[in-house]
Amino acid sequence: QVSVSSKVMRARALESIRHVRQLALRQDKVGLDLLTLALAGKKSLSQGGFDKVIKMCDEMVEVLKTEQQDDDHKKEYCLSQFDLADDKKKALEREVSQEKNAIATATDAIATLTEEIAALEAGIK
Repeated sequence: QVSVSSKVMRARALESIRHVRQLALRQDKVGLDLLTLALAGKKSLSQGGFDKVIKMCDEMVEVLKTEQQDDDHKKEYCLSQFDLADDKKKALEREVSQEKNAIATATDAIATLTEEIAALEAGIK
């Protein structure tokens, strides 16, 4: 077993937090800044504050996991809504096409009937 001094552990934790902070969203940076301050402060470490920092890290990890799950659910919901909207769009486009065809057929029928009426009127006179 390799024993690691609290100084080395603190340095590693600070390095990790600083790296994650660069990748974090704006609202998450505040919590990471607090962790950095807690690790960098000598008073908190001398009073067993490192346990508090670890606890804060664990809590933040849990919050981030929950947020990620929420984001995944929202993404699934949005994708299904996009699919539904696309299906509705295609159905409406199909309906518009059918209505255009019906209008064209009705227009042709009107023209044919107009010609037949004219022919009948000419035949009657």
